[in-house]
Amino acid sequence: MPHNLRNHRILMYSHDTFGLGHLRRCRTIAHALVQEYRGLSVLIISGSQIAGAFEYRSRVDFVKIPSVIKLRNGEYTSVAEHIDIQDTIEMRRAIIQHTAESFEPDIFIVDKEPMGLRGEIEETLGWLKARGTTLVLGLRDVMDAPHLLEAEWKRNDVMAKIARYYDQIWVYGPPSFHDPLAGLEVPQAVRDRMEFVGFLHRNSRKNALSQNKPDGDYILVTTGGGGDGGDLVANVLDAYLGDPTFTQRALIVLGPYMPADQRAEFTAKAEKIPHVEVIEFDSHMEELIAGARAVIAMGGYNTYCEILSFDKPALIVPRTHPREEQLLRATRALELGLSDMLHPDEARDPARMVAALRAVCRRPPPSVTSPGLRMEGLPNILRLVRKDLRRRAHPPASPSLRIAP
Repeated sequence: MPHNLRNHRILMYSHDTFGLGHLRRCRTIAHALVQEYRGLSVLIISGSQIAGAFEYRSRVDFVKIPSVIKLRNGEYTSVAEHIDIQDTIEMRRAIIQHTAESFEPDIFIVDKEPMGLRGEIEETLGWLKARGTTLVLGLRDVMDAPHLLEAEWKRNDVMAKIARYYDQIWVYGPPSFHDPLAGLEVPQAVRDRMEFVGFLHRNSRKNALSQNKPDGDYILVTTGGGGDGGDLVANVLDAYLGDPTFTQRALIVLGPYMPADQRAEFTAKAEKIPHVEVIEFDSHMEELIAGARAVIAMGGYNTYCEILSFDKPALIVPRTHPREEQLLRATRALELGLSDMLHPDEARDPARMVAALRAVCRRPPPSVTSPGLRMEGLPNILRLVRKDLRRRAHPPASPSLRIAP
């Protein structure tokens, strides 16, 4: 039975510049919160171009801020080409601040970017802290290579600002997997606020059926958002074309952010392979992963949580630049026996790629290779939220003042 936490509000921020990971993570947490707590409302601020393509539970909604795109070189540009990026950031900043002032949340959960895109939420953090809102920073299990993350954060004094603003820091992974701040100089005040909640478990909703799920046995190839997934798709298609004896059925999901010319090229190429089907996007990826024999992916956080949640053998071909997040996650997962990995340079060889595809189809699931794995992120988040909101409802009594005679 859901617990009653009426009239409480949680605001979430998802900067969303390149893929789907931030919004999908926020949405997963939001759905767990409203399912557990009757009367709780969650509002997600998102920059995703396709935020409206997903379904949301009752009492979960989103506010769309102007979208920006992260380029391969790490720079940003506005989706609307006629609007300067700085003007776009100012519009986003104003909408975020106005939303916070109107919604008046009890808790503000920020996904991954402590100060938001180019510092766009810092003013809002200050305003919310002054009114007593609990400020939470949610970090992935892996952020980036330490030298890259440290350089990025030092430029903007991010670590000191985390210590100044945030009350809690949730790490969406277990401590035995990876420390997202490993290799950085972390103040004790920040360490004391960190809690490793665990990986976020995913479920397949039986009343939200995918129209693209193949009948029978198939492997799933997914690129997440798809903006940087062209190499993986090309390598898989070349592997099939290079070895006609490999007849395992495959469903390839290109991703909504894959450039149109690449989508057309891959669709045409796949038409020559009778065992391969290509689609652009499916908002019910959980169901496609749940039904797959094995998963071929780049190893972003959300896809990896789904691989573990549905206990699927997986082959990870990680992105290696401009961030090393996927490479670090895939390497650690390989060390723990959770999944296979093929470096992108190796994946360009059709013979090596098809051998890896054959191998993953024979691979045991993660529950066999790592039987001690637990997916405890959502229950731990529910516990932390309940503790904070109950503290608000029943603040500790102030000590009585005694005046000596």
